[in-house]
Amino acid sequence: MTALEIILLLLKLTGALVLFLYGMKLMSEGLQKIAGKGMRHLMAKITNNPFSGILVGTLLTFMVQSSSASTVMIVSFVNAGMLNLSGAIAMIMGANIGSTLITWILKIFALGGTGDTFQLPIFLLAFAIFFMFSSRDKLKYIGEFVIGFALLLLGMDFLQAAVPNLEDYPQFLAALGTISDHGYLSVLLFTVIGIVLTCIVQASAAMMAIALAMCFKGYIGFEVAMALVMGLNIGTTITANIAATVANSVGKKAARAHLVFNVIGTIIMLIAFRPVMLLVDYVTTAATGSSPYIEAGQPGYDPQTLPWALCFFHTFFNVVNTIILVWFIPLLIRIVDWMVKPKKEDAEDEYRLTFIGGSWMNTAELNIQSAKEEIGNFSKRVLRMYAFLPELDKTKGKEFDEILKRTEKYEGITDRMEIEIAQFLTKVSEGDLSNESSQRISSMLRIVDNLESIGDSIYQMAILKKNQREQEINLDQECRNNLDAMYQLVGKSLEVMDFNLHQPYDKIDLTEAYAVEKQINNLRDKLRNHHLESIKAGAYTYQVGTTYSGMYALYEKTGDYVINVSEALRVDQSQKVVEHNMAPQK
Repeated sequence: MTALEIILLLLKLTGALVLFLYGMKLMSEGLQKIAGKGMRHLMAKITNNPFSGILVGTLLTFMVQSSSASTVMIVSFVNAGMLNLSGAIAMIMGANIGSTLITWILKIFALGGTGDTFQLPIFLLAFAIFFMFSSRDKLKYIGEFVIGFALLLLGMDFLQAAVPNLEDYPQFLAALGTISDHGYLSVLLFTVIGIVLTCIVQASAAMMAIALAMCFKGYIGFEVAMALVMGLNIGTTITANIAATVANSVGKKAARAHLVFNVIGTIIMLIAFRPVMLLVDYVTTAATGSSPYIEAGQPGYDPQTLPWALCFFHTFFNVVNTIILVWFIPLLIRIVDWMVKPKKEDAEDEYRLTFIGGSWMNTAELNIQSAKEEIGNFSKRVLRMYAFLPELDKTKGKEFDEILKRTEKYEGITDRMEIEIAQFLTKVSEGDLSNESSQRISSMLRIVDNLESIGDSIYQMAILKKNQREQEINLDQECRNNLDAMYQLVGKSLEVMDFNLHQPYDKIDLTEAYAVEKQINNLRDKLRNHHLESIKAGAYTYQVGTTYSGMYALYEKTGDYVINVSEALRVDQSQKVVEHNMAPQK
């Protein structure tokens, strides 16, 4: 191979990798936009039980005909906040089992591809959705997701096409056969070879096809063929880990879990290698009438026997490892938590509920306490989101875009937190509750509703700042000082609200909350009068006036939502919620 050919090969590999990663990014972003408030809950419900997660992962891999593609999709689900880490690990286990179905198809039907001819129809469908329904956001986002998925598959195909086809180099395959006669050392060596080759080929199904061809042609023996299978199960994890380079820390953890699961499974099989080989030999001999230990040229040799043994071992390897390790998902999570240490910023941006999950305890008071702790976390996240606003005034360019993107992400998180906490509380309310517990749940439902509204208002202010920057609208110093004063007051009200949310609800004192809210309303009135006088005097343009009045109105609206939260805390058996007459109607 000449230097020019090597350079072209590297360019092809780089281009294919860029296309693959872009498809992954586009698909993940599309998922985040279309997920809304329904798809994530459906996904979480399906994978709430690890065994249902395994089933979903198996079927998903069988449908897309690629374990690499399905694991990348699982990483996308996690990255989009649609799937928790536990559910992702269960689906990855299922993806490993699903990959064995592909092996059987390759063996039985001698299929060499995975449906590449459907890529162009996928692109056609995606662009039809994207352009024909560009005015309808939901369908447009679906089009983005489909385009991303098609690009991902196309990138994987380019990755495979960019490397030389190993089947075209029989001398190389024959050389592998010469190093297969060293007992257990050869087993370890071929495990490593399987890892390396699968990392290069970027698809376990393609590597399985190569392994089947090597077995059929008699290049390698029974035990080293099984070692290749173990190696390819580790090597196939490289695709998801590459995809996770553009994912958040939870997505990275899902990809690492795939690697850890397959490495532990391989260690288990290496420890029990001889007994497992005897079992595979027994089953294959019973099924085919010939032993996979019989080598080419020996009496009774059948070239079909070893490929059958390979298929059976591949299935046995993944099914047995799943049966063993499904009980250790919490341990796998601890391992990947140790492997992936997110930055503080990444940890804050992750979406996860800490105190409540898909199930609930039998004691209503314990359920309510768990929800109270989760609401406290919700409040802390809203406070962090509010702190982004002054940063938007101080930054420009790429840094401004990053902060705006984080603000948008937090807004989506507040939407999902409201839904999940509300669903938990609604389910708890279906039980046998005291009047006090029922009132407390109603109070909490109102709290999470208003916390989500606070997140919406903060995001609207961020968008207003974005429009102000794009339209080059400059506020004078007096306007900026007035808005800064409003920011400080609303921030103080949020801090008071957060303090109260972390206190016993029956011991809340709203004196300070009402005092701050009164200051906000008074300042709102002052700014409104200032605005009207400035308009009459022609002190600033219409655009400046609209931006200024829109901003202080959003601050005041946020303050109303804050006092709604504080008032909702005042619930006990002798006192109803005090409705604030200035609260915005939702």
